Formats: sequence, C-alpha cells, structure tokens
Amino acid sequence: MRALTWQGTEKVSLETVPDPTIQEPTDAIVRITSTAICGSDLHLYRVLGPYIDKGDVLGHEPMGIVEEVGSAVTNLAVGDRVVVPFNISCGHCYMCQRGLQSQCETTQVTAYGSGAALFGYTKMYGQVPGGQAEYLRVPHADYGPIKVPDTGADDQWLFLSDILPTAWQAVQYADVPEGGTLAVLGLGPVGQFAARIGKHLGYRVLAVEPEQVRRDLAAKYDIETFDLSKDLVAELVDLTDGRGPDAVVDGVGMEAHGNPVAGFAQRAAGLLPDKLAQKAIETAGVDRLDAVHTAIDLVRRGGTVSLSGVYGGMADPMPMMTLFDKQITIREGQCNVKRWIDDIMPLVEDPSDPLGTLDLTTHRVSLEDAPHMYEVFQKKEDDCIKVVLDPALPAGTPAAA
Repeated sequence: MRALTWQGTEKVSLETVPDPTIQEPTDAIVRITSTAICGSDLHLYRVLGPYIDKGDVLGHEPMGIVEEVGSAVTNLAVGDRVVVPFNISCGHCYMCQRGLQSQCETTQVTAYGSGAALFGYTKMYGQVPGGQAEYLRVPHADYGPIKVPDTGADDQWLFLSDILPTAWQAVQYADVPEGGTLAVLGLGPVGQFAARIGKHLGYRVLAVEPEQVRRDLAAKYDIETFDLSKDLVAELVDLTDGRGPDAVVDGVGMEAHGNPVAGFAQRAAGLLPDKLAQKAIETAGVDRLDAVHTAIDLVRRGGTVSLSGVYGGMADPMPMMTLFDKQITIREGQCNVKRWIDDIMPLVEDPSDPLGTLDLTTHRVSLEDAPHMYEVFQKKEDDCIKVVLDPALPAGTPAAA
C-alpha cells in the first residue's frame, strides 16, 4: 500500500509499504477514506525526529471503511464506516473505566514512562504505524473505533478522531463559570473548535491569533478576535473588568511565535544524534513557552489555564511564584477521546453544523501531494488551516477544499 513516511527532519515521503494484517483477535483493518495532518504532526516534522525512525508511517486522524475484523471483534462488521481515535485504548482497564483513555494501562508505553499508545507518533507512544496511508491496522478495535452513519461528507465526522474532542476537553477542563469569559490563544484547528465550543456553551470568547485568515474564520462564529501585540494582556484584562478572563485555553503549545532562542534550541536538539537529542529534550528546556506564560499572565486570579497545545521539554522554566500568588489551576493532558464522544455526537449529527465541522478544511489533497502540504501547513502558507488527505484522489488535484 501507499503510506506517508518520516524520512528526516522536515522531510516526509510517500512510499510503498506492506499492507497491514490482523495480528490479534481484537484487531481490525480499515480502508482509509480521509486522514488529516495534525499540528502535532508538525512536531515530528521539525522537532521530535530523535524519537522516530526513517520509514515510520505517520498520521493519527483517520477514518474509513472496515475491511476485515479479528475473531474477537463483535461490535464491528465489514463495511462499517468508522472514525479511529488517535489514542489506542482497551476500554476495560482501571484508567479507561475512569474516563482516562489516554492513560490506558493496557497500551501504556512503560519503556518511556508514557501514557497510552498513539497511532503514528514516535517511540514514546508505541511507534504504531499511522493512518496517513491507504489502510490501517487498528488494535483494540473491539472498543476504539467510532461507528458513524453512511451519510454525510467525511469532514462531518473525521475530526472526532482528535481535534474536536481535544477542543471539547480543553473547554471542559477550563471550568468556565456560567456566563463567564474564555480566552483562546491560537486559532489553529483545535483553537477554532475550542472557541466555537465556548460560544456554543454560552461563554464570551476572546480569541488571539496573529494570522488574519484564522481570525476571519473565527469571526464567522461571532467570536471576538485579537491580533498578537505587546499590549495584548492589558487590552484583554481591560475588557474583563480589570480582572482577566475566567479561563484561558492554550491551543498553541511549542509552535508558539516570539522566542527565537527557544526556536533555535528546538531545531538544534532535533539535529543531534538520537540519544543526545533525547537527553536534551528530556532534561533541558527546549520549548517556546510564550503562549503558556501569556495564559498565566492573562487569566484572572483564581482562574484556570487549560493546556491543549503540546509541549515537549521536560525542564522548561515555569513562573511558579505567579501561579501560586494568583491561585491558578492548570489542567492539561492528551485528550481522552472516547470519554467525550457521547457529548459531542449530537452536535456533529445536527444538520445545522453548529460547530462548523464542514468549514474547517482548507486543503484536501492526495497522498502524493502530502509532502508538499506538510511544508505549506508548517509555514502557514496559502491560508492553510487544516489539511485532509484523500487516498482516492489522483496526484495534483487542486488543493483547495
């Protein structure tokens, strides 16, 4: 089959790799109909190369049609249309039973002290072949895949794989009081959904994003948007009775702008030999922390900062005195996808599309065109917000969705 593979820092390529097969009775094989490029994939593209091997298959936001099931899979049948959550969880362990599927004890990667295994995402998370391919082996298919109707475009359902429940969790973790104010830093795909979810739940939403096209998209949902400026914190505090918003969602993570020193450290760590680079990432501060520091400065005293952006440095400095003085709560972590599906599904099924699942994709391309789109997405060129790959499209299909 054709699959998108990691080949080196800022280098991915489409290769022919063996078709996946049933390996365990709880496996399923899914023929991929749509699979997205995630902002987290850009961390592999540029920063986390020391944890990935040449030829590893990328991608963790897939959906498609069930082609084959193992003998222990009774909840799926050949021909079912499914979305595959990015984290691989069993559904019956201590953590899964408590709604912490991202910490699944059955698939935890204990060699790295990490949580549940993820599709297409480094040795730290199991090095499981990902979904930017024609076919995908799905472990624990007796629990993980989400069956969806045969009707509707893929984009109506695809984002249940990651970014929609990730945004939902981010807003739930923000613990905004009824009628309160939520600030969202970053209007990439997760930030877009977090802002829309906040608005849907009745909050005032203030969203910060340096890219005009992303601000314009959020404004369609009556979200107040702001450019990144040196007076940003003072401006938003002034708009919230001099206190700051009740909660802040950081949807940026280590791709934040504004810190060239940390940016250089990220790139330098990625170019070291793997063992040295892993040591640097695990013991040194290599992240760009501008977004999380802004969130801490911005949120009101006694408020909550909810981190959905990914950070990778183990020893990054945090303003502990400010956190303590302002009595700030921080909540974070990989999304527990299956925990939130029952809450989100009625909104996704609603024909009025209240969360705008059908207007997020800006580029739909073939697998052959994916390497170029990684670069476009990373550089935020061509007004790119979300890229979806379609294995059925021929190479060179116009990229606009």
